[in-house]
Amino acid sequence: MKERDDMTWNDKTVLITGGTGSFGRKLTSLLLAEYQPKKIIIFSRDEMKQFTMRAEGFDAGNIRYFIGDVRDKERLYRAFYEVDVVIHAAAIKQVPTSEYNPFETIKTNVIGAANVIDAAIDCGVERVIALSTDKAAHPINLYGASKLCADKLFVAGNAYAGARKTCMSVVRYGNVAGSRGSVIPYFWEQRKRGKLTVTDKRMTRFLITLEQGARFVVHCVERMHGGEIFVPKIPSIRICDLAHTIAPECSVEIVGIRPGEKLHEVMVPRDDARHTVELEDFFVVQPDFQWWDTKNWKSGEPCSDSFEYASNTNSEWLGYDAIRALIAGLELEGHSGKCEQRDGHDVRVMAAAR
Repeated sequence: MKERDDMTWNDKTVLITGGTGSFGRKLTSLLLAEYQPKKIIIFSRDEMKQFTMRAEGFDAGNIRYFIGDVRDKERLYRAFYEVDVVIHAAAIKQVPTSEYNPFETIKTNVIGAANVIDAAIDCGVERVIALSTDKAAHPINLYGASKLCADKLFVAGNAYAGARKTCMSVVRYGNVAGSRGSVIPYFWEQRKRGKLTVTDKRMTRFLITLEQGARFVVHCVERMHGGEIFVPKIPSIRICDLAHTIAPECSVEIVGIRPGEKLHEVMVPRDDARHTVELEDFFVVQPDFQWWDTKNWKSGEPCSDSFEYASNTNSEWLGYDAIRALIAGLELEGHSGKCEQRDGHDVRVMAAAR
């Protein structure tokens, strides 16, 4: 359901911060295939990843590659010139890295977010969507806390914009199947050794594919008013079910939850329920600010004060057949060889599942 859908992509210049990551690549592929924007700018700080992305076919005539860091506000001002839409995906995402390098995490995830907001407003960017994480809901580690701060900045940034045309919103979703450092590729790798490791047999997670995540972000850009946190309705999965489906012949070792890891995910905390409305395929956490138009999202059903959207109480679950189909699809897409460190915990913490 779309309350606001007044934009066309083919006359827009789109910039993706952190554009060489798993999400940025999938979003770029989707935009090129189905939306044909006037220009796509890949903004990232790693020249080798940009070179690799070009070599793998992301070299259409409307793609530009900018070296830069969200910490560098001057570079953002130059990059955002005549940009219409910014998708902010750049962040320090590894929990252990964030815990050991807290100052660097704040510089990128918080100060970097503020820089994106300032540059977007001053350069006249029309719409900004920032990618968040389930770890920002009731955070128990610095990564989650830094992303919560960033979420607050992007929501309040709409007030900073004042009468200017820039509007900003947030997309929050959980674990991405097949992304770098996620649980599925790691289980594939462990299967070769005959034993899989799981942190806790009770652990549950939300699961979304890269394709679903990218499409959801596109749709949120189209329907945003500015100030919302969008949360997709996605299925939950039991980590032990995933392990047994991937490697039924292997033993499973329970290794224990690590510091900063949750047993279950929460994407809409109970404290936010009174500001949240439910639509057919997503939730909208509305801002609690005077400037918010209460007529927005009137088609949504208000959630009860006791509502909480959590992976262990979700109404939709992936069973064994659905898990097998998901895994088969990832193998066909060539994800099975990837096993790097990425969001959440390092690859030893299997049930972090990001």
